[in-house]
Amino acid sequence: MANILSIKENLAQRARARRREAKLSQTALATRSGVSLGSVKRFERSGEISLSSLLRIAFALGFENDFDGLFARRNYQSIDEIINEK
Repeated sequence: MANILSIKENLAQRARARRREAKLSQTALATRSGVSLGSVKRFERSGEISLSSLLRIAFALGFENDFDGLFARRNYQSIDEIINEK
């Protein structure tokens, strides 16, 4: 089962991998996103980042649409699923 720390670390690893795939240095990502270099480094090292900075990084890397499904309503297959959820 995932916990907050493992989710943050995994998210940071994926962001770092996307940055490297784009052949961007941390400095270039900081400049492109408007997020401080210190924040980019801290995020990639520990997973700590503000939501605003995370969104800026996502936009800079072209992954802004990945947030569309976050907390999205579930697609139900039947009325029973709706009733049983409550």
